Amino acid sequence: MVTRGGGSMRMDRAGAAGPLIRGLGPSGFRVDENVYTALTLTPTRADAWTPPPLAELSERDLAGLLEGTPEFVLLGTGANLARPPRALVAALEARGIGVEAMDSRAAARAWGVLRAEDRQVVAALYPIDA
Repeated sequence: MVTRGGGSMRMDRAGAAGPLIRGLGPSGFRVDENVYTALTLTPTRADAWTPPPLAELSERDLAGLLEGTPEFVLLGTGANLARPPRALVAALEARGIGVEAMDSRAAARAWGVLRAEDRQVVAALYPIDA
């Protein structure tokens, strides 16, 4: 269920294990009782993240997400969709890991859907206001 009010959005997905984005708004992403401006997500944890400028994003910046070889990285690129660096995409594809880029609001919604399907994905979400 997705509800809106006061410039923020609350999202509820039943059946997904691990951290879920329960809401998002101008202050960031709400995961359980924590709010993150930018974050990384795995099926078992959510961590605050200080991302580099998107044009400089590298495999090294995502190293903590890539343990266990996820199906793909869900990359939320901020307020608008932007292409990730080609070198990053090539490096991950060489490891058999895809990259799905979208704006961070869409990525937050997709995270809940994919986790409800028990997909083995990870996410890196840039700030919504970036």
